[in-house]
Amino acid sequence: MKKIGIIGGMSWESSLQYYKIANEMVKQKLGGFHSCRCILASVDFAEIEELQHKGNWQELTERMIDEALNLQNAGADLIIIATNTMHIMVSAVEAAIQIPLLHIADAAANAVKKLNLSKVALLGTRFTMEQNFYKDRIVNMHQIDVLIPDKAERDIIHDIIYRELVMGLVRKDSEKIFIEIINRLTHAGAQGVILGCTEIPMLVNNSNSPIPVFDTTFLHVQMAVNDALYGLI
Repeated sequence: MKKIGIIGGMSWESSLQYYKIANEMVKQKLGGFHSCRCILASVDFAEIEELQHKGNWQELTERMIDEALNLQNAGADLIIIATNTMHIMVSAVEAAIQIPLLHIADAAANAVKKLNLSKVALLGTRFTMEQNFYKDRIVNMHQIDVLIPDKAERDIIHDIIYRELVMGLVRKDSEKIFIEIINRLTHAGAQGVILGCTEIPMLVNNSNSPIPVFDTTFLHVQMAVNDALYGLI
């Protein structure tokens, strides 16, 4: 079994799910007392959040490279960044390390293609929805069209993520808002919805969404575990 390196703490609420799901998957696949071989590098999210909202992506890139190198030097065979937003600097991190980095958008897009869907909605932080690093990868590498909410809805989603979900707060009124936004995107042609923030599954799932949900936390871990066990991505 390969050793998975996880860059987490962004937030620790979602990183907790990464660790839990990875171990559950390995146990399910191998049985007995098996668990996931992994190394978790957990950052202080207060520092990350401040740099994000200041737009200091250079400093953030340097920090992600440092964490990735630490994991590589500690014996990790592959790396995953346990958050969607920080995939902004994936190219720079990949260039600095000698082991594979598995991209969360690829995990989501591969699941979309298995259902033969051609157009999906993308929910996430303002950075993930508005910048091109995520949407363009899905559109150009996987030939899937991507819809995002309008400006007012993007602001609402971003605020709920940072003011509630990363703090571990799950509110029914926020769940209702997310479902209303998904309904509007469904009417605009979305056939599924990518939860492009690893905290959103705290609110949205296949039981309350009108269209198929692609949980990037689960799908990213699944990709890493399959690679760790079988060399399959």
